[in-house]
Amino acid sequence: MRKWIWAAGLTAALLSLPWRRPEAAWAAVVPEGLSVGGQNLAGLGEEEARQKAEEIAASMKAQTITLDVDGTTVDTTAEGLGYEWANPSVVEDTIKEYHTGNIIQRYMKQKDVSRQPIDLVVRLTVDEAALQNILGQLCTPLQREAADASITRENGQFVVTPSQSGLVVDLPQTAAMVQQEVQGGLREPAFVKAAVAVSEPVKTTEMLSQIQDVLGTFSTDFSSSSRARATNLQVGSSKINGRVLMPGETLSGYECMQPFTTANGYATAAAYENGQVVDSVGGGVCQIATTLYNAALFAELEITQRQNHSMIVSYVPPSNDAAIAGTYKDIKVTNPYDTPIYVEGGTSGRTLTFTIYGKETRPANRTLKFQSETLSVHGAGEPITKVDPSLAPGARVRVQSAHQGLKSRLWKCVYIDGVETERTLLHTDTYNASKAVYRVGPPAPAAAPAPAVPAENIPGQEAGGEGAAEAAPAPTEQPAAPETPAPVQPAAPEAAPPQQPTPVEGLEGGPGIMG
Repeated sequence: MRKWIWAAGLTAALLSLPWRRPEAAWAAVVPEGLSVGGQNLAGLGEEEARQKAEEIAASMKAQTITLDVDGTTVDTTAEGLGYEWANPSVVEDTIKEYHTGNIIQRYMKQKDVSRQPIDLVVRLTVDEAALQNILGQLCTPLQREAADASITRENGQFVVTPSQSGLVVDLPQTAAMVQQEVQGGLREPAFVKAAVAVSEPVKTTEMLSQIQDVLGTFSTDFSSSSRARATNLQVGSSKINGRVLMPGETLSGYECMQPFTTANGYATAAAYENGQVVDSVGGGVCQIATTLYNAALFAELEITQRQNHSMIVSYVPPSNDAAIAGTYKDIKVTNPYDTPIYVEGGTSGRTLTFTIYGKETRPANRTLKFQSETLSVHGAGEPITKVDPSLAPGARVRVQSAHQGLKSRLWKCVYIDGVETERTLLHTDTYNASKAVYRVGPPAPAAAPAPAVPAENIPGQEAGGEGAAEAAPAPTEQPAAPETPAPVQPAAPEAAPPQQPTPVEGLEGGPGIMG
């Protein structure tokens, strides 16, 4: 009974409302208090409200999203990132709800929404993998690998090309940040700071800028070398020139200069091999190893590997040399400092020079000397001769000079204000003796024997006559047979002057690549 009275009262109240037009009471419109994406839909019919909602969703998809990648911005839109309207059915169903039911039901819904307004959120969605892919396309041009600084020496000055940090965008994390920004509804442009990882180069501008001082330098002469050997010294030293060693890094002379081939610029010149002088492509590069070794000694680098030659060389004292032979004989130096070093090497005229630059930290009154000490010497022995039929008889051409053998050692001497304060034995070396080798012409042919002279009678005497001298006794030997004339030897052609031998490396300019 009470329920009926309440319904009747409600109906009477509704009928007493001041409607302007009778049909307005039956018109289905969105009540006050309902909005979509912050925009009021009140008074709109169902189709109008639906179109309005679609316009709001479209505007959100077109909203600008700015990505900040380490200070560089990239603009896109939610739609450009692949976003779509995620909940159109929820919005449509809610709008439709206020256009259905009888007048009493719609009235009650109006009262509810007026007391508690409803703002429907337009939600956008995107496939996570697709979002990361699109972000990657946008950010790839802004990503970069770390680039080391580089250094060159031009006109006596160092020129440093600056380094650059590396930059990589963390796509999963950046995508999550975009999602978080979009979830609340894009009512205004969004700004997202991309998650990035920065990588630093190994060789920075600041590090290489410290290379200014000469730590050690050394020169050797190759005035007597052949043109081919001079070429090898120029080519090989250029392959080491400009190398930068960071703290703890090691330089290998062999690795820098190989392969020893004509394609790599080398020529055929003399070299040591098994105690003999032979022709080899790259002959002479041991002088590069030796010159670099002595520069490294004065720079006080760590000598990681060094072996002496099998025989003595002419361009440095004993035990000051270093050989290269494949990988079993090499010169390796390591940077022991906390700052980088720069290796400069090359030829000028007939002089080979290596200079090592870095940051000088040693006292100015401290100097170094390296003293070679010969411990014993033994001779080479008698020369070896090899008959060469192409030479004239008696001709003699030197192929290889004699090398005396010896044992020696090298001392490092440290001086403070000219006074020796330290003396350190670096190494002891043994050098093999090597006999001289000559090519000689064949022996001259033996001379023909002289013809026999027959006996003669004494003039003025007749055999058996009176007063004649007593006849000489008849010879007991058989009379000589008629002498056959010795064959006339054709005149030997005038011997051409002996050819000038090609300068032998190791004798007139040092050894080659073999130890």
